Amino acid sequence: MAEKHHKQLMTSQTIKQLVFDIPKWVVICALIGILSGSASAFFLVSLEWVTQFRIHHDWIVWLLPFGGFLVGLSYYYWGESVVKGNNLLLEEYEKPKKVIPFKMAPLVLFGTLITHLFGGSAGREGTAVQMGGAIADQFSKIFKLDNAERRILIILGISAGFASVFGTPLAGAVFAVEVLYFSKINFKSILLSFIVAYAAYFTVEFWKIKHKHYSIPIVCELSFNTILYTLLVGLLSGFAALLFSRSTHFWGSLFSKNIKYPPLRPVIGGIVLAVAIAGLGFTKFSGLGVPVIVDSFSNPSEWYDFLLKILFTGFTLGAGFKGGEVTPLFFVGATLGSALSLFIPMPIALLAGIGFVSVFSGATHTPIACTIMGMELFGLQPGIFIAIGCTIAYFSSGSVGIYKSQIVKGVKYKLYQRFQKKELENL
Repeated sequence: MAEKHHKQLMTSQTIKQLVFDIPKWVVICALIGILSGSASAFFLVSLEWVTQFRIHHDWIVWLLPFGGFLVGLSYYYWGESVVKGNNLLLEEYEKPKKVIPFKMAPLVLFGTLITHLFGGSAGREGTAVQMGGAIADQFSKIFKLDNAERRILIILGISAGFASVFGTPLAGAVFAVEVLYFSKINFKSILLSFIVAYAAYFTVEFWKIKHKHYSIPIVCELSFNTILYTLLVGLLSGFAALLFSRSTHFWGSLFSKNIKYPPLRPVIGGIVLAVAIAGLGFTKFSGLGVPVIVDSFSNPSEWYDFLLKILFTGFTLGAGFKGGEVTPLFFVGATLGSALSLFIPMPIALLAGIGFVSVFSGATHTPIACTIMGMELFGLQPGIFIAIGCTIAYFSSGSVGIYKSQIVKGVKYKLYQRFQKKELENL
């Protein structure tokens, strides 16, 4: 009897807690969505301005070393606690220690705009996600949240940042959960991730910010041959993702080992990049590279375009410049798929679209989010091809992605463990 009464009391307390939690989390989601969405809107407008300024004043690329010094100094003196960027968000989610400093948001915004103004090869996702994460985590102090609830805030920040910067709320919500899939995720986190993603997305829409649209006008029929070709594109996309991740980690390690004074790293890197971009004429590999991505959907790219984008982006970020990796991953995938159209008898836009999201899938270990993103961007018709490409790229991209702190387990992890064990046995 006493046990039954105790269970009823616990159930009653749980219901009361849920009733109290609902309005609290709705308010939190709305605030994070509005603030993160507004921050992303400001970032996108500013990014477009600095990009256009660089395009119309191409001499500014020669000042990359100066821009690198500004970025290096800002993080050396004020950003040591947030220099890990996205990895800090993942680490705080897995083992919460202290609230992410709000200064992460303005520092990464400044660093990314400087990087793009002077012509470094970088993206924008990392910036939006870091701003979203830093903004979201401040509510842990305001609402006096415990570590379990802080984890939810970090998911909300990632979701809001991703959804708002790319205009893909469904993919943003799923990405925030999937990138942390093998950590502690609960149903409430998933539900709230969708709410905040749409809040951030509609906030950007409110500010009348337009996202870049891509299209796949022709989709071939599903057949044995087209499935085989798609498997090949997914496999090559996975290898490209592996090369991208290893390149970024390699250059970062090389710079940190050989140049002990951090602000000097982007200066040296900036000199090399300025000579390569302005001196040798590799201008199409600076910045986001969106015009090249758009062109790849209608005209075959050069076979080496994706390789050079990997090199330029890995070197830029490894040297200490700031920005994301995702748009460069789009560049790599789209140009790879476009170049394959010379050998694979499938529509060029379809191949570019498959590569676009598949390389992203392999580099972030998020095949479900990338499949959803592909359908949000290109429509439902090419969905089966996109799903196949993203899945194969996920399995063929290695066990280490662009985020060193991401926990990778499950079937893929077990397969690589067995493979490595066999290799050791054969030595």
